[in-house]
Amino acid sequence: MLELFAIVLPVFGLIGIGYVARQTGFVSERVGEGLSEFVFTLSLPCLIFRTLVRAEIPPVQPWGYWISYFAGVAVVWLLATAIGRHFFGIKGVSGVVAGFSAGQANTVFVGIPMILKAYGDEGAVPLFLLIAVHLPVTMTLATILAEGRQASPLVILRRLLTHPIVVGILAGSACRPIAAYVPTPAWQVMDLLASAAVPCALISMGIALRRYGLQMGWKLPTVISFLKLVVHPLVVLLLATQVFQMPSVWAGVAVLFASCPSGINAYLFAERYGEGVALASSAVTLSTFLALGSTLVWLYVLGVG
Repeated sequence: MLELFAIVLPVFGLIGIGYVARQTGFVSERVGEGLSEFVFTLSLPCLIFRTLVRAEIPPVQPWGYWISYFAGVAVVWLLATAIGRHFFGIKGVSGVVAGFSAGQANTVFVGIPMILKAYGDEGAVPLFLLIAVHLPVTMTLATILAEGRQASPLVILRRLLTHPIVVGILAGSACRPIAAYVPTPAWQVMDLLASAAVPCALISMGIALRRYGLQMGWKLPTVISFLKLVVHPLVVLLLATQVFQMPSVWAGVAVLFASCPSGINAYLFAERYGEGVALASSAVTLSTFLALGSTLVWLYVLGVG
């Protein structure tokens, strides 16, 4: 148990530091906003770029890996939307936000540091391969569902291509052939920016949790948290190990990725459309706090530690 705590404590400890720092007034909201913008626009894209440029990409696409993870996304997305509409009376974009909150994992602030801590460099390739398609798939689906027939393919494509994470993925993939010719000082700059992603992201997440709070009560956010933290990784575990029989590291990365709390992108998506903001912020807050316990369980199930 102590070994499991050693994996998750640094991650959630930094989140807690950010939360306490904001709660006590030691830092302002501007600090969290600045850190978040820095992580999203500079540091994380550099981390993804560096990893993809140096990673050994498998020659054959791991379709079992994709199917295992995104089948879990589909299950919890549909369940959250249906439960929200039938039992809590939400509809329209708010229904999309409920599904998005259950299916979108917090890979930036929690997933990357936790998975790299658990599996090290061996887990980097499956982690960033999943990140490469995770955001485009979920964001595209949410946008289409929110805008319906009014969604323009060009608008969706522009939003994706200008997203900093997608830029890092595309740039890292494109620069693989010329990586050996990049000067050492350029790599040093890239490494410095990339190394700041994890601590800055976690501190920013703690400050954000203090700001959002449980604005919508606890009932529906609890349902979404259960779907995100329990049902999603369970579906992925069963598919990855029983149906596709994937290597243990790849299966473990997919399960831990699925076990991450609701992503902050659900909140940003709700803000963009002006609906479901309280639901998204409550789901992010509650699932993040509950993830401390659920992550220990999944690490134990996977035999990590």
